[in-house]
Amino acid sequence: MAKAEQLKALLQSHRDSDDKRFYSVAMQLAAHEAKQGHGKLAEELRALIDEAKHKKGVSQPIPIGRPKGDLANLLAVSYPKFRLNDIVLNDELNNQFVRVITEQRHAAKILQHGLSPRRKMLLVGPPGTGKTLSATILAGELGLPLCLVRLDGLITKFMGETAAKLRQIFDAIAQTRGVYFFDEFDAIGSQRGLANDVGEIRRVLNSFLLMIEQDQSNSLIIAATNHPEILDHALFRRFDDVLHYSLPDTKKIAVLLKAKFCNYATKKISWKRLAVKATGLSHADISRACEEAIKNTLIQKENSISETGVSRMLEERQNATLRLYGVKR
Repeated sequence: MAKAEQLKALLQSHRDSDDKRFYSVAMQLAAHEAKQGHGKLAEELRALIDEAKHKKGVSQPIPIGRPKGDLANLLAVSYPKFRLNDIVLNDELNNQFVRVITEQRHAAKILQHGLSPRRKMLLVGPPGTGKTLSATILAGELGLPLCLVRLDGLITKFMGETAAKLRQIFDAIAQTRGVYFFDEFDAIGSQRGLANDVGEIRRVLNSFLLMIEQDQSNSLIIAATNHPEILDHALFRRFDDVLHYSLPDTKKIAVLLKAKFCNYATKKISWKRLAVKATGLSHADISRACEEAIKNTLIQKENSISETGVSRMLEERQNATLRLYGVKR
């Protein structure tokens, strides 16, 4: 049967005419019944929810707008328009994201059989390889708000306050369906027992482990890190998938370059030659170099983008990387 908290939340949301929360709690009830093996009841509940949404004209998630109160310092909310074709991933990553999106779109059928669609993912890899953009694309593909967790508002020096704020975020995850993105996740997920470990961060990590384990919402929880080696090992099994990002190879670079210039006239460009030139650069670096080439073409009032212009911008990015890391990546 439904939990007392869920029944109270259902009545409170009806009292407050909060359709967004009402539908979210109702879907939680349906998911709970499905997990209890009451497939027919769960399907009937979902059918009633869908019918109610249709009658009220609620075919898309209701925007949560600008978070109020304490949440305003914890979440930055946007509604992305990006799609899968806006990013170039290797075949394995692309297939994994297609699978997540497909399972989310068929969540009702999956829940009916007591199973859960993928919705908790850990993204690991070097900076600029597309982790943040991937979370943005998931929100865009599913028509959900992207809720970026603001670490500057979450982590405080006062004992117990960070864990309390983390509970507020997980309450929002349960109440409002969305894609909740924890970037630079190692700030709260580093291994317990490290030399620089402090008791408060250890308590925060323990709280996160408990909360993500207990979470049964319809939201997606995405965490990203450039340093998977310092994450606590207990975290990995809390996620449905751990996705590994790497720098693009020449084949993917050529595809990315073509995509960036698809809306602009180009003149005698060898994508293969440019791809070799860009080897070692991240997805973000290549994208910025393309944008610089486009801006320069517009400023110079040239009719088309030239290979020389693109090559020059890629070289600037390579030099910047060399200065930053000491060697080409």
